[in-house]
Amino acid sequence: MEAVSDTDVQFWMAKAMNWGEDTSCSALLDTSRHLGSLRSFLQQVLQGLQQMRSTSEAMKTFPFVGQFLGRLRWNPCVIVDERSQRLLLRCLSCLYSAEPLNAVELKANMWIKVVSLMTEEVIKSCDGSSNTARCLNGNIHTMATACVALVTCPQMSPLIGALLKHSMLCGSSCLNQEFIKEINEALISKRLVLEDEAIVNLWCYSPTCLEGAAVSLLESVLSDHETMTQSLDKHVNDSLLPRASAHHCHIFLTVNEIYRNVLTEIDENLAVRALIQVFTACFLQRLTGQKPQDRLPLRAFFPNVTSCLLAPLLTAPSEVPREAWLDHLSWIRSLLQSVTENEEAGGDVRAYQAVFEAWFLLVQCGYWVDTAAELLVLAVPENADSLLWLLTFFHHPTNRGHQRSQQTAVAREAWTHLRMLFLTRPPPPRHLSAVKELLSSSLSANLVLHLFLNFTVFSHGPVSIITEITDKVLTEAAVKRKALWILASIRCRLNSAATQDDRVHSRLRTLHDTLLQT
Repeated sequence: MEAVSDTDVQFWMAKAMNWGEDTSCSALLDTSRHLGSLRSFLQQVLQGLQQMRSTSEAMKTFPFVGQFLGRLRWNPCVIVDERSQRLLLRCLSCLYSAEPLNAVELKANMWIKVVSLMTEEVIKSCDGSSNTARCLNGNIHTMATACVALVTCPQMSPLIGALLKHSMLCGSSCLNQEFIKEINEALISKRLVLEDEAIVNLWCYSPTCLEGAAVSLLESVLSDHETMTQSLDKHVNDSLLPRASAHHCHIFLTVNEIYRNVLTEIDENLAVRALIQVFTACFLQRLTGQKPQDRLPLRAFFPNVTSCLLAPLLTAPSEVPREAWLDHLSWIRSLLQSVTENEEAGGDVRAYQAVFEAWFLLVQCGYWVDTAAELLVLAVPENADSLLWLLTFFHHPTNRGHQRSQQTAVAREAWTHLRMLFLTRPPPPRHLSAVKELLSSSLSANLVLHLFLNFTVFSHGPVSIITEITDKVLTEAAVKRKALWILASIRCRLNSAATQDDRVHSRLRTLHDTLLQT
């Protein structure tokens, strides 16, 4: 930080004293000519004040600051200049004291008290009649404009929250866009802390801010796979988006559309699929936690999907007895297969759209695909067909060139090799080589990896042998990154299960650490 020199202090104190509250043409002209350099000086003062640990330390280090800011506070030319006003008020906010000891601290605190009174006024308007609220809209706009300079001041958070609540309840657009932009940027950069309700109100008021939050979550997931794959469900819940989506249908539809569009561009990206699956699961947990009379029907949140698919797919595995999983998955398979039959029969655009919507719902409810992959670890051959079909459709929804039957055949081949590899002691080298070849050369590499990882997690072999197989099969860095995301999806499903299997969770941690270390 550039130091505040004694020469500068003397110059600007003299200017402030000369200007006073003078509104003559010569005084205003002189003030206007110096506004740019005044802002630079105020910026230096602000940076200095921000480094102080207390108001007393600030007053000792900058003994001129009280009189200087006090004089500028009433200068009409300084106050009407938005950037100068912003710097001036931020300097004043740095002088706030919980227990004021002098006149300057009292004066700074008086300004803060004005903020509290404004907050109370806005809160009362939210609880009052609609006529009162409408009458206050002009004042709300004025308050919001005044807040633009101060959104990062902690004392402003209650007022900002009250303004957002008022605008949402009244359905008015009385907040200016600069105010909204400053709040959003301060939130993203973590320079502003608001209560959850205020953040949700911001998203309800501004679709741009909501979109930014959804994209920010996506970017954080894509940029830090090591952290995110360990605690994806916690990170998603902390974003507040699932909770807000459960209470406001339009928020869910907006976030869903953003992730849906990303998925159509990069449908093979397992990180995006994991995020969509976990976001949907967290949202459904929040939705089912609401009172039935407050809850919107599922159809409102999934308007484009064939109705018969909603109940079976949106019911979590934890809500279905384990012994009924196979029948439930067979039911899901038959419903999805009936949707794909129209496409295979050479249907029109609507048939293709119906298949896409069904597939996207399956991605959202990927916990059922993970459940199918888990059951395949110990499944007998006669029960494998429905489960393999689901896994194939999840990874290869289109049937261009009638590839679905080919992909299903690859899935069955991989499953056969994996059963021999994990259920035979010692693991036969021939089957290990076959799995490695399918992972490296097959168009179904993600499908094979999905199956492989479920065998590593749920088979009953010693963990030392499982780790050894994993080290031999997963040798490429890109494949290991994909594996971490599949493990993240499995972990999130197990975290929401009615009972916890310590052995499985321990193995998940071991596999995760093994993939990161190697």
